[in-house]
Amino acid sequence: MRVLIVEDNAILAEGLKLLLTTAGETVVASLGDADGLIEEIERHGPDLVIADVRLPPTFRDEGLRAVIEARRVRPELAVLVFSQYVEEVYAQELFAAGGSGVGYLLKDRVAKVEEFLDALHRVAAGGTVMDPDVVRQLLTRKQHPISRLTARETEVLALMAEGRNNRDIAERMVVTEGAVHKHVGRIFAKLDLPEGDAGHRRVLAVLAYLGS
Repeated sequence: MRVLIVEDNAILAEGLKLLLTTAGETVVASLGDADGLIEEIERHGPDLVIADVRLPPTFRDEGLRAVIEARRVRPELAVLVFSQYVEEVYAQELFAAGGSGVGYLLKDRVAKVEEFLDALHRVAAGGTVMDPDVVRQLLTRKQHPISRLTARETEVLALMAEGRNNRDIAERMVVTEGAVHKHVGRIFAKLDLPEGDAGHRRVLAVLAYLGS
């Protein structure tokens, strides 16, 4: 099996490469970000792409967007998203894109090499693999609008529910106030809160969170 790795953590990327090579697989390329992924796929013709969700420069969803675009160009390409977090929205978007040969696993829950390699082979063969925690959260929260939020947006909303303003949230999350403002805007949009007074929308968003 020919594998292309997209992982910004150099140690994890090297670990994956060593693991796969030892297992007899071929790692055709390893990228630290999603830039040029389509070109690398065209150049090396991998059977499967392993990609992290959060990649430079913003560490939000670059990896997911890249593999969805890659499958639009090459629908037969198998992809395994290997994330550190349960990202219900990301998982929904990945599987909603359709097609076979898709996987979503959590890094911390893969305890055995054999299980990981088995998952890779199943995805490469056109199967579907999803971490049980992701399945559970999709099933329990899929009907609530809060489930549309990313982990980062949910974190922002939780701090909003504590009564913190954007400046306080930025300090706690060690990001800029502008970044928080963008998160808040996306939260309003995903919760379908009508345009109008920002303070009123903030209250409605917090009420939705508390009721989830």
